[in-house]
Amino acid sequence: MSSYVLEGNTGTWEIVVGLEVHAQVVSQAKLFSGASAEYGGAPNAHVSFVDAGFPGMLPVINRECVAQAVRTGLGLQAQINLVSRFDRKNYFYADLPNGYQISQFAHPVVGTGIVEIELQDGTIKKIGITRLHLEQDAGKSMHDQHASKSVIDLNRAGVGLMEIVSEPDIRSPEEAGAYLRKIRQIVRYLGTCDGNMEEGSMRADVNVSVRKPGEAFRTRCEIKNVNSVRFVMHAVEAEAQRQIAVWESGGVVEQETRLYDPAKGETRSMRSKEDAHDYRYFPEPDLLPLVLEQEWVDSLKAALPELPDDKRRRFCEQYGITFYDAGVLTAEQTTADFYESVAKGRDAKLAANWISGDFFAALNRTGKTIETSPVSALALGQLLDLISDQTINGRIAKDVFEEMVETGASPSAIVEAKGLRQVTDTGAIDQAVTAVLAANQDKVAEYKSGKDKLFGFFVGQVMKAMAGKGNPALVNEAVKKQLG
Repeated sequence: MSSYVLEGNTGTWEIVVGLEVHAQVVSQAKLFSGASAEYGGAPNAHVSFVDAGFPGMLPVINRECVAQAVRTGLGLQAQINLVSRFDRKNYFYADLPNGYQISQFAHPVVGTGIVEIELQDGTIKKIGITRLHLEQDAGKSMHDQHASKSVIDLNRAGVGLMEIVSEPDIRSPEEAGAYLRKIRQIVRYLGTCDGNMEEGSMRADVNVSVRKPGEAFRTRCEIKNVNSVRFVMHAVEAEAQRQIAVWESGGVVEQETRLYDPAKGETRSMRSKEDAHDYRYFPEPDLLPLVLEQEWVDSLKAALPELPDDKRRRFCEQYGITFYDAGVLTAEQTTADFYESVAKGRDAKLAANWISGDFFAALNRTGKTIETSPVSALALGQLLDLISDQTINGRIAKDVFEEMVETGASPSAIVEAKGLRQVTDTGAIDQAVTAVLAANQDKVAEYKSGKDKLFGFFVGQVMKAMAGKGNPALVNEAVKKQLG
């Protein structure tokens, strides 16, 4: 039983959640036509006769979309079905030109799999994958373009989607968020979906029910098209609280489709939830069954990039960094690549500390990304080299780094221009220590009477007198020697 429960008037309740993640396939063309799948563009600029549902137009499967689905299935440690089938899912919306969606139902291209998620307390939990199936997206209805009419943009119609369906294994908002982040991370590593939730290329339908611990599942409701990890977590909590209130008031939760309202922090009814038979599924007559060759699947598997969990374990072993730091540095492929460029041939732990500390802080402060950062991996590596060869110390390095962020200049140029080289001349350091101790005879007396904590004060005063350029180890040693 999960440790996460909600308290109601009649005792504790457990949340049961399953997610259906809709991930737009990265492909130049749509799933069944040659029209561009690029995001944006003028309304209805990326539409073929197939996408618009013109009579007599026949769908032709996009091989790359199938390959992307298989790659994703392999990344989810899932069964790849060598024989699958497309079906017609019949329903009417104005932005669905054919009056049906070509999807997969009983025979998906990808079967059961597993995703491991990590929770804040370090717990690792496995979430089951029921299936991944391919389907075409609908168009987009817009209701704010005209005072009395709705308009349709079919640019998105026919774009390939991967629907990744989880088992009802999720038991808290935190787990729901961690699962969605992990799916997003995997598809971005694989290059099969860009994971851009703001543009709608990844969105989630959230199935929520509640039950008393140990009970069988109760009726679930589906919250449609949630487009951020944070909103998914909030929607789970809000819908669970609503259902608990219904059950505890003597009511019955009806199976339905709902929408999440972020402004109000609540879900509202959209329509009664359809079951599979309501869609009148039947095999798509214009497409043959999809038959894959094992050799082709094997070739796709052999070409897969290193996946995030494998990369995280390797970073721990190869670079000797903590499991937590490895998780931060492998969260995105670009971050992992940046780290490896900086760490190569250097102190890997120092590199990890700088990237997860000052470097990330600078990106957040300036609104930059790794791709647009004024400090490249090469430049940051050069800064670490100046620390390692004792040209500068750690405190001066922070000042140099800030200058690099502001100007884009190289660390060595900044050090030379500003005269920031570290002082390692023991004679100069001894002289500075002598001056500081002479100016603070009262504190010297206190130190010698037993106030050992004043040692740090003397070191600080010496570093201040030397404008931060003194070698910290040599300064400590000189202070200790002169204090006796």
